[in-house]
Amino acid sequence: MELFYFLVIICLSFAFSGRCSNDYSRNDFPEGFVFGSAISAFQWEGAVDEDGRMPSVLDTVTHSSNGSSGVIACDGYHKYKEDVKLMYDMGLDAFRFSISWSRLIPSGRGPVNPKGLRFYKNLIRELKRHGIEPHVTLLHDDLPQALEDEYGGWIDRKIIDDFTAYADVCFREFGNTVKFWSTINEPNMLAMVSYGVGLVPHIHCSPPNGMVNCTKGNTSTEPYIVLHNMLLAHASTARLYKQKYKNKQNGSIGITCFAFWMIPFTSSEEDAIATQRAKDFLLGWVLHPLVFGDYPNVMRRIVGKRLPCFSEEESDLVKDSSDFLGVIHYRTTYTADLSSPSQGDFLSDMAASIIRMGFFHEIIDVHPWGLEGVLEYIKQNYGNPPVYILENGRPTNHHSSLNDVGRVEYLHAYIAAVLNSVRKGSETRGYFQWSFMDLFEFIDPNYTYGLYYVNFSDPERKRSPKTSAFWYSCFLNGTTICPQELKNISISSSPGFSSS
Repeated sequence: MELFYFLVIICLSFAFSGRCSNDYSRNDFPEGFVFGSAISAFQWEGAVDEDGRMPSVLDTVTHSSNGSSGVIACDGYHKYKEDVKLMYDMGLDAFRFSISWSRLIPSGRGPVNPKGLRFYKNLIRELKRHGIEPHVTLLHDDLPQALEDEYGGWIDRKIIDDFTAYADVCFREFGNTVKFWSTINEPNMLAMVSYGVGLVPHIHCSPPNGMVNCTKGNTSTEPYIVLHNMLLAHASTARLYKQKYKNKQNGSIGITCFAFWMIPFTSSEEDAIATQRAKDFLLGWVLHPLVFGDYPNVMRRIVGKRLPCFSEEESDLVKDSSDFLGVIHYRTTYTADLSSPSQGDFLSDMAASIIRMGFFHEIIDVHPWGLEGVLEYIKQNYGNPPVYILENGRPTNHHSSLNDVGRVEYLHAYIAAVLNSVRKGSETRGYFQWSFMDLFEFIDPNYTYGLYYVNFSDPERKRSPKTSAFWYSCFLNGTTICPQELKNISISSSPGFSSS
């Protein structure tokens, strides 16, 4: 409780120091609106060779140059009690994490690993004991390597039954205490990036489209096949949950979608059309089947026979399969027309240049109206479903100052954007900052998203709070501090704000 009382005193000292141009507090949000933070299993747990866990596809392809790796990662497997205490001290309502399929069912199918089962039961129990609601993602990129080796993973429809059987174990074992399930993390991004241009974790592509030298893949068909199988796996899992568990467990199930907001690069009609086409290819690719039972017309027209078709039964299965939509949003981009004869791959099918898209290691500008745009677009075009913002955050250099005011500016602006959207009628019901602590970032380990700094050179993986941790905690406890007021203070070195 020492940290709680310290925060009350410090937050109150800022409460009357001035008003922000977009002043708000968490009390302005509807009753029941959830604020949390998030991690993923592979980036947080470590212990990749312990207690029966077998490799995932991420174990096979990732490494880093700064001393961090998935082998230990943040050592959350051993430090979860300390981390939950930090969450409690901060004031989180909820915590989003993923389950490592290859820790729970090491071979992807077959016997359950009792030690993996015990770990997740203990983690969930610890969260509930501290009054923190678990939001569980079943798969966050780390497909069991055994299934990838056996039949190619998401390329083969066998994955649908295996994923559903894995989910059945999770619902049976954890569903009495877990009420919020997300099936698959950002399937649109995984299909496009990992099977379209050959990046991790699957590294599939075909010349001349890869960003790396792939040894396998077909860029013209595989992104579409993979996304199709992911939607069917999600829908099969959702049907199982609703038929077998929902009435007695009273939970809900959804899927997440990666969502850039895109605006035309110029005022030309061509760029305006390209922007809508990009929205259909990147957002509609997932959302259209979930709401209408089929892919957007523009995709069916351009991709043609390379785009898998839903049978009537499959269309009915996918349509309305989600109780909520998880939105993952980081940045806004410009979109320019690239209309030309398609080379038969996803990006040339989309025929739009995503300008300033970059990768996550580039510092993200603060454009909160982009998140408002995403939420308004979903409201207007897809029936205003319940939405949870399941990832939103800003990277900073991992070894920069703990006084991460740039991240505070981002969070302050984007949470205000969520409030604006709610006031305009969006059914957004929760916001999860990414990420609770610095994680193992396998794309570029030099840039991290955490509220807590993790020293990956320290065998103990010491956690140290950043200014953003202090700011978010004050917000969660009712006081919203203007970011500019934090620029010349060192909150993180205060003896009252705990490290672990």
